[in-house]
Amino acid sequence: MSPQSSLAAEGVLKTNPGRFFEDFRLGEALVHATPRTLTAGDASLYTALTGNRFALHSSDDFARSLGYPKAPLDDLLVFHTVFGKTVPDVSLNAVANLGYAEGRFGAPIYPGDTLTATSEVIGLRETSDGKSGVVWVRTRGVNAHHELVLEYVRWVMVRKREPGRVAVPEATVPELSEAVPVERLLIPRGLHLQLYDPRLAGSPHLWDDYAVGEKIDHADGMTLEEAEHQTATRLYQNTAKVHFDQLAADAGRFGKRIVYGGHVISMARALSFNGLANAFRIVAIHGGRHTKPTFAGDTLFAWSEVLAKEELPGRQDLGLLRILTRATKNSVASDCPALGEDGKAHPDVVLEFDYSVLIPRRAGLGGT
Repeated sequence: MSPQSSLAAEGVLKTNPGRFFEDFRLGEALVHATPRTLTAGDASLYTALTGNRFALHSSDDFARSLGYPKAPLDDLLVFHTVFGKTVPDVSLNAVANLGYAEGRFGAPIYPGDTLTATSEVIGLRETSDGKSGVVWVRTRGVNAHHELVLEYVRWVMVRKREPGRVAVPEATVPELSEAVPVERLLIPRGLHLQLYDPRLAGSPHLWDDYAVGEKIDHADGMTLEEAEHQTATRLYQNTAKVHFDQLAADAGRFGKRIVYGGHVISMARALSFNGLANAFRIVAIHGGRHTKPTFAGDTLFAWSEVLAKEELPGRQDLGLLRILTRATKNSVASDCPALGEDGKAHPDVVLEFDYSVLIPRRAGLGGT
């Protein structure tokens, strides 16, 4: 028995060493600590760290023209905040975060709103080497009125405390949808686009102008800095050790701290503004995976493929685009790299992110 396990058995240990694979139980409900009230300061810092330029999140006046009371906080700032709540209970001892599915965004969040999060363990499977296991959780974030703000499934590889010493449960792998169906999407109440101004949004290209299969090189690059990625991760109160502890990293596989994968998602989304500036709201996360680690000093580029175009029932002003955005590191994305010669992710690709966005339709815009 490890010293920490011995202390815990004696009731002495007061600190949280994080859960190991053996500690999870199928169907277990996890109530995550530290409710978080997000502020305008959080929004400004998020902009400084990611370069987000989407007009909806930048201008109260623009947001009010669409029926919002003021500019809502960026969808991914909300996602990362909810994600950060889960880390001490789910992934403090993670080897890797493996993927996302069935993500839905609900009520918009504004400065002054408070987020809380809970998760349910929906799957467990030991890895073949017996040193770790995969844990699936469904996480829900709500506001102070208990309205759904976000829900998603993620699965993460978690170390075992003492491999081989504790019996593990029979493997249970949840069946997950390939995509969130349109009828389950949550469209913000009161949203209207008659006054949407593409000039202020930054692009003339609307839902009508995109084609399924189209590929968009977002052209710009951003270099990750050590202080920036760690500040971003602290902003979300994400305490995963792999992002902060250089002493531990010295003894690890890479010898340096890994960038939080969510920060890579945010940078890819910010880069996508150049080509998708009117994709003003993320409504679903269908899937996502981090295909390679990213480190400080890497330069990220991104390109997107339009996977699907869908109309929304009863809406002439609004449509859906399903987008697959890939981020590359230290390699421009002008040739839209996807797969390598071995059929796996291209060696320069670090992220594959499959999501749906709301985007205006030309028929519903006054005078456009």
